[in-house]
Amino acid sequence: MIYVRSLAFNIAFLVWFICCTVGGLPLLFTNRENLFPLARVWINGTSFLLRVIVGLKYEVRGIENLPEGACIVASKHQSAWDTLIFMPLLKRPVFIHKKELLWFPMLGFYLWRGGMIAVDRSAGKRAIIHIGRAAKPLLAVGRRVIIFPQGTRTPPGEIRPYRSGVQSIAAATNVPVVPVALNSGLYWGRNAFTKRPGTILLEFLPPLMPPHKDRAAFMEALEGAIEPATQRLEAEGRARDGV
Repeated sequence: MIYVRSLAFNIAFLVWFICCTVGGLPLLFTNRENLFPLARVWINGTSFLLRVIVGLKYEVRGIENLPEGACIVASKHQSAWDTLIFMPLLKRPVFIHKKELLWFPMLGFYLWRGGMIAVDRSAGKRAIIHIGRAAKPLLAVGRRVIIFPQGTRTPPGEIRPYRSGVQSIAAATNVPVVPVALNSGLYWGRNAFTKRPGTILLEFLPPLMPPHKDRAAFMEALEGAIEPATQRLEAEGRARDGV
């Protein structure tokens, strides 16, 4: 049954993606602000398909930990779901994403036109400098920047190194950093065809306040906030949904 539901969802998701991206093409030639309502419609529709077809819902906790105005949201990354959910949760967020996504059919046009920050992960320090320069003016006008500090999707129960680039950006911009824990990989795994029913948990944790000059201390605090909370959410998901 899970396989059948997953197949139905994947087909419906593809059709919905094509409808939104093709139908929204005229918006690419207007003010980029017009793309954000379209993105929310697409993602809310995707969440509806997940709920109705797969039986997969989500619960957001700790929203009160988001400061007013500019901040960096540093999130655990387990699933493609994580790249979707922040758009409807936050007003006009800016994503830092790998540049390879710019070559993804249709999606790349929207990422580019929407002003998201593409990064060449092989560029080392030059990539960090690029991100800092691109993020600083956006944060200065109150935008929220989303970054996945581990740089790639990490399966539940696995810990991969946190890249220190997030500290460099935080130190250069001097804004709060909000850690995020989640357990999405239990339900929608990396490159997994199947999607499992249940409730994904996402939690905004108390912000790390500036200054962020001490790299070792910052990275220890960030990982020390995200990893135990992620393990707690994973344990809750396994106990509640049997995943």
